[in-house]
Amino acid sequence: MIARLAGILLEKNPPYLVIDVNGVGYEIEAPTGVFIDLPENGKQVAILIHHHFSQDSQTLYGFASLGERELFRKLLKVNGIGAKLALAILSGASGDELTRFVNTADIAALTRIPGIGKKTAERIVMELRDKLDGIVAGTAGQSLGAGTPVASDPVSEASHALASLGYKPAEVSRMVSTVAEAGMDAEEIIRKALQTRVKAT
Repeated sequence: MIARLAGILLEKNPPYLVIDVNGVGYEIEAPTGVFIDLPENGKQVAILIHHHFSQDSQTLYGFASLGERELFRKLLKVNGIGAKLALAILSGASGDELTRFVNTADIAALTRIPGIGKKTAERIVMELRDKLDGIVAGTAGQSLGAGTPVASDPVSEASHALASLGYKPAEVSRMVSTVAEAGMDAEEIIRKALQTRVKAT
């Protein structure tokens, strides 16, 4: 059972990334928030892993914090939620946001996450409420590798992070301008920009 991988970051193409560990390349699926703190390709990186087994395959899911991985595992225990949907949920809301939505029974907020209908949102609240206390799930500000300081302005910070993922300047500008709104922080801009990009491909 793989619980953590550390090596050289080879590729990052949300939701996938590839890490070279002693000559073996591991493909990992991760929530969009994980990509915010990834270093440039060729740099050292370490990531927490949930090693998922299904009837005919094995998949590695990567997380920046123990809390986020624990949230993923909690979601897997909710009736009707598989690994793909659990990953989509954590891509549509940060760990801290999801915890708040569940603890406050905010069904409306949960249904705004792509792939979540009212019945699924109600099941999530019913089955996870009072089970998330003590989970520190936020990923913002956690370094997964050697990084470069970025500007404090949310749009500039988001633009820098997207550029570090390999997107061209014109593409970054288009992605950010499409989703950025007043009051949004960098993490939210990046998450929405990546979601828009994934939908367009």
